[in-house]
Amino acid sequence: MNAKVTEPLWTVEAIIAAIRARAQGALPAAVSGISIDTRTLSPGDAFFAITGDSRDGHEFVEAALKAGAGLAVVAARKRDALPKDARLLIVPDVLEGLTDLAHAARARSKGKFIGVTGSVGKTGTKEALRLALSPEGETHASAASYNNHWGVPLSLARCPQSARFAVLEMGMNHAGEIAPLTRLVRPRVAIVTTIEPVHLEFFGSLEAIADAKAEIFEGIEPGGAAVINRDNPQFARLQKAAKSAGVQNIVSFGEHAKAEARLVKYALQPDSSTVQARILGTHVTYKLGAPGRHLVMNSLAVLAAVALAGADLALAALALQDLQPASGRGARMTLKLPGGTALLIDESYNANPASMRAALALLGQAAVGPQGRRIAVLGDMLELGAKGSELHRSLIEAVVGNAADLVFCSGPLMRSLWEALPSERRGGYAETSAALEADVLGAVRAGDAVMVKGSLGSKMGPIVKALTRQYSSHDARLEAQAQG
Repeated sequence: MNAKVTEPLWTVEAIIAAIRARAQGALPAAVSGISIDTRTLSPGDAFFAITGDSRDGHEFVEAALKAGAGLAVVAARKRDALPKDARLLIVPDVLEGLTDLAHAARARSKGKFIGVTGSVGKTGTKEALRLALSPEGETHASAASYNNHWGVPLSLARCPQSARFAVLEMGMNHAGEIAPLTRLVRPRVAIVTTIEPVHLEFFGSLEAIADAKAEIFEGIEPGGAAVINRDNPQFARLQKAAKSAGVQNIVSFGEHAKAEARLVKYALQPDSSTVQARILGTHVTYKLGAPGRHLVMNSLAVLAAVALAGADLALAALALQDLQPASGRGARMTLKLPGGTALLIDESYNANPASMRAALALLGQAAVGPQGRRIAVLGDMLELGAKGSELHRSLIEAVVGNAADLVFCSGPLMRSLWEALPSERRGGYAETSAALEADVLGAVRAGDAVMVKGSLGSKMGPIVKALTRQYSSHDARLEAQAQG
């Protein structure tokens, strides 16, 4: 039996035409992928030497070519610094070239595109859509959280021509950033998961955040649909923005009685959830393989988008039983300690008030041993502006409401929560996560459930790594399966 022949992602001739490049060197006929990072580059990729926040990709062109890149796309002003025989495509600006290739990818595709934005839940919703649509056909989706001015073009340029569906995540820190991304993607369906006080430092109000997220509606294809959270206080504002953008098919999701994708009933388990919902008139019962009420709510948007994209709703709902939390976003590991094991919930990727409350709710659901405690290890939530201290202090309700027995706090903003904690819940406080690490390692014992969360700048990830290193962790789901 012959192995399936994999088509190249792009012919070099097509790339040259799309980005209007000047070719030099012994170029291949085609490339198998698009890369901007030599650490993840695969042989046969085209390496785009974009300039990032801290490094210029042109510094890595020679390394990329030595690692097997088929060619490198470089700026004309940098050409003379590179070897004369290098395999190059030369353009005025590399990021503009990548964006031009993204336009070409979208133009050649006959697949249906779904765009996802929102204050929280973008990546989880994107991954759930990838999973839900895959049984129906080839599904392409953004890697990691590639949702900004270079991440979206990169994700789109990587879209195979053969994909039936594509799911692109779009994010922003300031107004005006999503509009060009959505016009590039031209989604058939656009989801706004929710509006919460995230990046409040740059906006000043939830209404301004809603307006910035609503830019996603500007790119929706004629006849396409907007999917909006009906339970969110900003629903009416988003609905109005969608109508103003010419979107006629507006679908809402949530527990609201008028939601077209409506939650009927749900049950939360420590490692999963079961859901009954009515999705655009169809009753659906399904299981989510990852826990959390926030995932239950976003699954309504996922299934609504599946139906609107013309995919099979029953197959999509069945596929969601395999949903698993990603690293840093709820991934679960077992820690081996003297006398037994403890559960570690890794929520260290990022944090804001909404995701912090969701993570504390996950901790509250987690099973603990006979002598076990629920331990929250929390770092600062950043970019909250003048309300930062107040928003940190207000987490006390979620801490108490979800039965967190012991709380460790890191960072100057988290001091507000620390000072609000009852003395019996105080585990430890430090100005930095590095200074807090030893206290956390020393506190964990068999039977505990430990959740670690904070904004990226709070550097909570190293605490997760220290716990897993010291207590030789492995995937909790695999252990549970082994135990039956």
